[in-house]
Amino acid sequence: MNRPAKLVITGAGHVGSYVLAEAVHSGLFADIVVIDSDPDIAYGEALDQHHLTGVPGSFVPRVRRGDYSECTDADVVISAAGPSMIVDPDNPDANPDRAALAPVNGDITRGIMREVCANVADKEVGPVLIFITNPADTIVWIAQNEFDYPEHKIFATGTMLDSSRLRRLVADDLGISPDSVDGYMMGEHGMAAFPVLSHLSVAGIPAARLGEYFPGAQLDSEDLAERVVEAAYQVFHSKGWTNAGVAASAMRLARAVLLDERAIFPVSTTLHGEYGYDGDVAVSLPCLIGRSGVLRRVPVDLDDWETKALEKSVAAVKRAIEDSAQNL
Repeated sequence: MNRPAKLVITGAGHVGSYVLAEAVHSGLFADIVVIDSDPDIAYGEALDQHHLTGVPGSFVPRVRRGDYSECTDADVVISAAGPSMIVDPDNPDANPDRAALAPVNGDITRGIMREVCANVADKEVGPVLIFITNPADTIVWIAQNEFDYPEHKIFATGTMLDSSRLRRLVADDLGISPDSVDGYMMGEHGMAAFPVLSHLSVAGIPAARLGEYFPGAQLDSEDLAERVVEAAYQVFHSKGWTNAGVAASAMRLARAVLLDERAIFPVSTTLHGEYGYDGDVAVSLPCLIGRSGVLRRVPVDLDDWETKALEKSVAAVKRAIEDSAQNL
């Protein structure tokens, strides 16, 4: 008989607590452990969700506070530790750049990776690590390249959330369900994310031909890139953070891992030869996700505009990677 599935969540702030709620409601995990730098917060969030399981008809996982020793037999670890945005006190109305978090969240991630590596003896059968922490591409590069943990078992949500926003915007423009939109964002999870319109379609109709079926429809790469990026800041400036979309994205990826779905999603991982980059940067691209994490990267062809957009994304992530090392 297989062991019940176990999830460890690191970081119980706005994002981590939402991941916890999604995990409890998913019914995927029998055992859910919450870790936070403040043990009282971890305890409170776990206890709150534990009480929720008393509601008739609820899934009833075991939800509790724990420590990194719980990673030993976990199936998935989702890391949401660290601040998600830093507001410039001199310009509070400006859109904060996630890349500014590289030094502080880079250090937090290194601490988490040291704990995970110390507590997982056989890393080949250890948990898959899914990072939400910003800047996602820099964080996953640190985790994959600075530690002795199987690279394929580590990835970040990356542009999974940006892609959700893209599909929602296109669907709203056309007056259809986002389920009918097949498309994704690539590159940096941040200001340099870009849509891949050369591969976007609606019910099999290529983006370039949508005007034939939806009068007046005309998708523009620059416009969509700007609107998708701005969508995140609309939420941020309204409520102070974003958490719902990225928590749902993380749980969708956890499901793909746990059920060995072999589904393709845009997630962030280190490039190894794709698009001419080899080990020096991590960005989001379509990846095949299954029980052992990233089974393979799927480097789709890009048009000229998309290739230039990728170059901008790579440059932005490389700068953040350099910044993340300033405290070493």
